[in-house]
Amino acid sequence: MLQDYLHKIEWFIGLVLLQVLILNNVHIDGYATPFLYIYFIMKMDSDTPRNALLLWAFFLGLVIDIYSDTPGMNAAATVLLAFLRPLLLRLFVPRDMTDLFVPAIRTMGMAPFLKYITACVLLHHGVLLCIEFFSTAHPLALLLRIVSGALLTLCCILALEGIRTQRNP
Repeated sequence: MLQDYLHKIEWFIGLVLLQVLILNNVHIDGYATPFLYIYFIMKMDSDTPRNALLLWAFFLGLVIDIYSDTPGMNAAATVLLAFLRPLLLRLFVPRDMTDLFVPAIRTMGMAPFLKYITACVLLHHGVLLCIEFFSTAHPLALLLRIVSGALLTLCCILALEGIRTQRNP
C-alpha cells in the first residue's frame, strides 16, 4: 500500500515536472500544446474511489496552474475529467472484464484503450481551451487548437504507453 502511494507520487512529480519545464513551452505553430499530465488520472486503478480520484485530479491541476500561471483552468478541466472517468471506463472497457485493472493497451486491448484515451483527451482539451478562450468569436481557431493539441497529446500518451509496455512485459 505504501509502495503504491510512493509510486503514484513519483509519477505525479515526474509528469508535473515534464509538463511545466518542457511541454508548456511546446507550441507547434501556435496551436498544438501537449498536456501529458492528464495521463496520471487516466492510468489510475479502475477501483480508485471517486473521492480519491477527484482529490488527486484537483491537486494535479492546481500544481500545474500554479506553475503555468493559469488561475484554476487546469484544475477545473482535470477535476471534470476525473469525475467522468468512471463513466468513460464503463463505456470503453470490454464487458467481460470484471476484475480490477489499470487502463492500458495490454489490459483493455488496443481499440478500447485508444477510444478511452481519445475521449479523455478531447474532454480535457475541450474544457480547458474553452475556459482559456472564454469566447465564441473564433470557433474555428478554438476547434483547431482542441484537435491539434489532442492529437499531439495522444501521440505523447501512446509513446509513453509503448515505453511502459516494453519496460514491463
